[in-house]
Amino acid sequence: MKFKLFLYLLFIAFSLSAQKSVRVSELEKQRLATLAEIEETNRLLKENTRTTSNALSRLNLLVQQIDSRKKVIQLLNQEISSLDDDIGFKETQTQILEKELETKKLHYAASLRKMYLHKNNIDNLLFILSSQSFSQSFHRIMYLKAYSGWQKKQADDIIDKQNTITQERSLLFAQRGEKLNLLTTRQSEEDQLTKEEENKKAEVRTLEKDKKKLQEDLAKKEKQASALNRQIEKIIAEEVLKSEKAAKAVTGENRTAEVKGGYAMTKSERTLSSTFADNKGKLPFPLKGNYKIVGYFGVHQHKELSKIITNNNGIDIETTPRNEAKAVFDGVVSRIFTLPGYNNSIIIRHGNYLTLYSNLEQVYVKQGDTVKTGQTVGKIYTDIEKGNSTLLHFEVWKEQTKLDPLSWIK
Repeated sequence: MKFKLFLYLLFIAFSLSAQKSVRVSELEKQRLATLAEIEETNRLLKENTRTTSNALSRLNLLVQQIDSRKKVIQLLNQEISSLDDDIGFKETQTQILEKELETKKLHYAASLRKMYLHKNNIDNLLFILSSQSFSQSFHRIMYLKAYSGWQKKQADDIIDKQNTITQERSLLFAQRGEKLNLLTTRQSEEDQLTKEEENKKAEVRTLEKDKKKLQEDLAKKEKQASALNRQIEKIIAEEVLKSEKAAKAVTGENRTAEVKGGYAMTKSERTLSSTFADNKGKLPFPLKGNYKIVGYFGVHQHKELSKIITNNNGIDIETTPRNEAKAVFDGVVSRIFTLPGYNNSIIIRHGNYLTLYSNLEQVYVKQGDTVKTGQTVGKIYTDIEKGNSTLLHFEVWKEQTKLDPLSWIK
């Protein structure tokens, strides 16, 4: 019974140890993904040379880089802690195995001594012949056979246990080495974080000196964003009116709006709208390749600059020069237009949902075209004056309501 309990506890110990190893692996996976984000931010910072016009974007990238670096250090701390638990578990496990091995050796030694006392085959034969009955004689033969088999099994078990302990010690040695590497890596990351904090402070000092210029740039961008918003609302209103007229036409298709004053959809558009909604959080990203989100949906007080507030109707995605925008879902090109600050813009309708792709240098589609998920719709504009900044502005609307794109794309 005690042996069964021991085996059960050993099984639990192995299971917990395995779970913790999975935990360390998952933390390492997260850390490597975060380091990849940092690498991408570094690349963008190197490509986008420092200019007055892109100083705020550079600061935002630095802030993201520092946040990512802090996350890496946090993950390293969790990895080290989990590894400490693993090492402690492995040490306990090895001690249990060593104690069990010692017990097995003692039992085996005792059996060998007993066997030595009866090592003569004549003794074994006399032991059998001295039986008082055939049945007793048979049982004595079976006993000697079983005893011999037990001894062999004990010897095999001892060898297996010794091998297991050797493996456990090797794993323990490897884990201690891994912990040492993680401690070294953490120190390196902390040193890098200190440098990045200094770079950020330098950027903040520069922007604080040129705050007037920065506020003028932000006011200009806000004015351009308001113009873009008005243009979208105007287009939506025109399309709603057009759909209402089509719905009232005697020979027209059966059109209905989801809400009063909304876009009156055909049957196929209602299906498309429903499918679009079902894919919330699963839509593909509006571009391929390397990117970094530098502008987020909604109103935000800047983390580093006092009295600097930004408002964004979508998201801004910094990417590599010559990259292209891609449709996030099936739809129809509703409108193509040009506005200062946003160059060319494309609106794609997905039933009563719309997606906007702005700041395009070239447009590959035309109004009325049917597009498919992932189809390339245009080349993103690269601003040489802003240190080769390549920025895609992306929005998601339902009827006349702006939605956070990050809750829709994966």
